[in-house]
Amino acid sequence: MVTVPAGRSFGRRTPPLGGALAYLLLNLPIGILSFTLIVTLGSAGLGTLVVWLGVPLLALLILFARTAGRVERGRVFALLDVYIDDPYLPLPPSGAKQRWLTRLKDPATWRDLSYLFLLFPLGLVEFVLVVTVWAVSLGLVGLPIYYRFLPDGVYAFPSYDVQWFVVDSTVTALPWAALGVLFAAIAVALTKGLAALHAAFAAGFLRPTVAQRRRMERSWNEIDGITVAG
Repeated sequence: MVTVPAGRSFGRRTPPLGGALAYLLLNLPIGILSFTLIVTLGSAGLGTLVVWLGVPLLALLILFARTAGRVERGRVFALLDVYIDDPYLPLPPSGAKQRWLTRLKDPATWRDLSYLFLLFPLGLVEFVLVVTVWAVSLGLVGLPIYYRFLPDGVYAFPSYDVQWFVVDSTVTALPWAALGVLFAAIAVALTKGLAALHAAFAAGFLRPTVAQRRRMERSWNEIDGITVAG
């Protein structure tokens, strides 16, 4: 009897800063690509299914979802140090039709597809938050250096027309740099926190559920029985 290990996702409680930053910034382009392919292949496949032209397109969509799901598990592990088990049902040893039906009926396929579809809006929010907080913090920290290269050697907030605060010397720039250090600390905490939340979100979609583990055990046992009988 084959026993499938309990689904797990383990690693650091807080991901490394560099990996977290890279992961969050990559979510948007990967999400855009995934969303575009899902919508394009899905709509084209369903629209032409009546003339059977949609069958290969939908098959390609299924393959994309499962392949991209594996890539996402690898990306989460490589950048966030969180391991996620593969959740897929074993494919029958023979019979192309049965293998495709197994992929189609496998709940993990549709969970992968759902995750990839949601990656675009989630990645957009994460990208905006991360870029904004890091841009503000780095801009303030570097203000004592670059203010002199601005027009007239002056930095005015919020604009040159409405000057609430003016930085025209290193002394006046230092308080802003100190504020930038505070923002940098916030940026680090936010980056790690968002990455940890996304890792939990990814694990929720991409790891095997309890019911899926039971189905995997039954499938492996059935395959073992077929192999022994053969």
